[in-house]
Amino acid sequence: MNVHEFAELSAGHAVAALSPEDEQAYQDALAAHPEWRGIVEADAETAAALAEGAAPVSPPLGARSALLRAIAVEPAGAAPGVEPLGAVDATSRQPADAEATVAMDAVASVPAEVSEVDEPGEDAEAAEPAGPAGPAEPAPRTEPVSPPTEVVQAVQHRNWSRGMFALVASIALLVGIGWGTGAIADLWRTPTAVTALEQIEAAPDAAAAQTDFGGGTATVHWSPSVGKVVLVAEGLPTLPSDRTFELWYVRGDAPISAGTFAADGTAATAELAGTMEPGDTIAVTVEPAGGAPGGAPTTDPLFAIPTA
Repeated sequence: MNVHEFAELSAGHAVAALSPEDEQAYQDALAAHPEWRGIVEADAETAAALAEGAAPVSPPLGARSALLRAIAVEPAGAAPGVEPLGAVDATSRQPADAEATVAMDAVASVPAEVSEVDEPGEDAEAAEPAGPAGPAEPAPRTEPVSPPTEVVQAVQHRNWSRGMFALVASIALLVGIGWGTGAIADLWRTPTAVTALEQIEAAPDAAAAQTDFGGGTATVHWSPSVGKVVLVAEGLPTLPSDRTFELWYVRGDAPISAGTFAADGTAATAELAGTMEPGDTIAVTVEPAGGAPGGAPTTDPLFAIPTA
């Protein structure tokens, strides 16, 4: 594992986002490279700063009042002596479903002084007509009260805010470990072959081999720890639209295709597909568009670069 791969794992560890396998790889790499602990400490400080700066999100002001008013209404036709739903102890009732549980959690954080629940007064009780004495009728079965629309919207807004915070935190964490917004934008625009070349050149085991051909120069760059191979060539011939350049690993007497590439004018930077083995020779031929149809070169190579 190189330092770039460890930095990615360290960023994920700081926000507790690693899988068990990645967490084990992170711990093993840290034990093998204690000099990388500075990356871990920087990531931890960045994650802590982001967590402390997150502002709490509260539901709308009317959510608590509307919900408590809805559950406090006594069902029509309830038997005398039966307590209304609002009088039942909240700790003894189970929510009708998962959405009701989420709604109650959402309104629990609203301060009590935000709104008051209208309680029925003594005058309202006195105004109720007294019915004839007789056996009490059983209270009709009532359906669970759905949370008001504003409560549901509050929960959705909270979830959306948490998702946005996670996205912002990820970007800010990258900035905290040495990236900048300009660097991130450049990464989106940089060709993968150029990025691979930068990774190879930064590796401690980077190696290169060069050759000249027909007025041009070609250089192969590779790094066993990075596991990538990149060809940089200048002075390439201009090809018609039905032809393309094809890369090859020549392993002994067997050519193995490593993909095709096009030149920008007479220059090209191309990453080879597959894995290079010690002693391979890197060659380039001109083939029909799409690559050699039989899986073997159809022309003599423009050049061949030994890597041993």
